[in-house]
Amino acid sequence: MALAASFTLACPSLSLSSRTRISSSGSCYPLRCSIQNSSLSVSVPDTTISKCNETLSAIQNSGIIACLRAESAELAFEAARAALNGGITVLEIVMSNPGVFEVLQQLVHEYPTKIIGVGTVLNLEDAKHAMSHGAKFLLSPAMGILDDVSCSKALYIPGAMTPTEILSAFSSGAKMIKVYPVSALGGIQYIAALKKPFPHIPLIASQGITVDLVGEYIAHGATSVVLSDAIFSKKAMGERNFETIYQLSRSAASQAIEAVERCYREP
Repeated sequence: MALAASFTLACPSLSLSSRTRISSSGSCYPLRCSIQNSSLSVSVPDTTISKCNETLSAIQNSGIIACLRAESAELAFEAARAALNGGITVLEIVMSNPGVFEVLQQLVHEYPTKIIGVGTVLNLEDAKHAMSHGAKFLLSPAMGILDDVSCSKALYIPGAMTPTEILSAFSSGAKMIKVYPVSALGGIQYIAALKKPFPHIPLIASQGITVDLVGEYIAHGATSVVLSDAIFSKKAMGERNFETIYQLSRSAASQAIEAVERCYREP
């Protein structure tokens, strides 16, 4: 079992003044509302924070991952720009997007401070291409390539559905796990139930989540949530209405930050 202790701002990349836990693996993750921390205070040198842990912290701080699917590379790029300009700090570009790696590379160049990664990564070849084009994280609905991806290059976030799968992924080295398809499994109640045996495992809730439920998911233990149609709505994408995507992104980012801050706040 990972040893844990509370400390203040041990991760320099965390933007919120909060108590945080550090596991024996060196992973930093926030204490959400329902988790109690200990009184032991420790200090961690900056050199222990790897690129992948910085990405982990950024995902925790944002509260949301915007998931982009588009019918063309041009549409993907313009929709991504609208979302990032609207306040989205973590963006997932799904592998099925035409020209996914070119879109990724251009966005990484244009938005160097944003956390941009690739989703639905199912094999090592795609993972290598994504990392070589600048992906800071890789999302997958399964955990087939967990042993093959070096955390020094990108944060690999495998998907899992059951408690057994979650524990297996974490024991194999996953620092964060996507719970998918969360809405079909019980939604908020399922995340809350999972956090009882796994308070130390950062979980991302994914599938069918709307903006108005972001706060509830985070309050019940989700480290972050994936928003797809809630930001890149089919209507807005079909009409190329990038102003709507911009406004949806502003609303989602604002609500997520408020939810994260509520859970970081001292009781």
